[in-house]
Amino acid sequence: MTETATARVRSFNRTVTQRIGVLQDEYLSLGRPLGTCRVLWEIGDGGTDLRELRARLDLDSGYLSRLIRSLEQDGLVVVEPSPNDRRVRSVSITAAGRAERAVLDRRSDALAESLLEPLSDAQRDRLVEAMEVVERLLVAGLVDVAIEDPRSTAARFCIESYFSEIDTRFEGGFDRSRAISAEPDELVEPAGLLLVARLRDEPLKLHGSEPAELKRMWVAPTARGLGVGRRILTELEQHARERGVAVLHLETNKSLGEAMSLYRSAGYVEVERFNDEPHAHHWFEKRL
Repeated sequence: MTETATARVRSFNRTVTQRIGVLQDEYLSLGRPLGTCRVLWEIGDGGTDLRELRARLDLDSGYLSRLIRSLEQDGLVVVEPSPNDRRVRSVSITAAGRAERAVLDRRSDALAESLLEPLSDAQRDRLVEAMEVVERLLVAGLVDVAIEDPRSTAARFCIESYFSEIDTRFEGGFDRSRAISAEPDELVEPAGLLLVARLRDEPLKLHGSEPAELKRMWVAPTARGLGVGRRILTELEQHARERGVAVLHLETNKSLGEAMSLYRSAGYVEVERFNDEPHAHHWFEKRL
């Protein structure tokens, strides 16, 4: 990473914080700072539990508690035990909170329009397109890849979503009973491991000194285009190296063109069939 790139990012940050009013004591003249306004907006009309809110905004629990307390003291939110689990606290918006949130929405729209209004039509299009690119790249940087228990809710969600999607994409569907297995007990060490990047997963089956298999690559539709697949692939390769794996094997179906493009660009070479997976048309290998 160059000093020039770092300086440009810092310059971008300074410009954005000034233009959207982060430096002001009161955001959009609402009598409260941006952090409190953002929390009120994120709670939404349906409410949410505080753990989910903290994770979504990536906030320190103490700081979030202070923001919630401020909103509660002003009568904008109510905090109470969750109806589903009384050990979990949930926060819901009051009538006064909904009214202020409506004002926040209107003024936020006005702020966005004020950023675009001085520009020509062509400049507006360029700015909006650039903002979309910046947002997606920043989101990509938030991806957290970690080893996951294959029996966890997140892992099961990803695996079942994978099976559901490929059943619609493969010619003739996907028959689990005929496919080479990657069951939960095969995806815990020393047999293998599963990586989940919150709503994405990719398991690795280990075979001692033999080539290891990459199985069940899937990225949620809302996260595609963020480079998550390549990130998971890179993490898996590193885990394999650390465990003494010299060769990685994977197979894929001909309908998954985007997967084949990813594997080829990551250095995987197409080889002769090395297993009897009935749903595969292409077999790949990479030496680490």
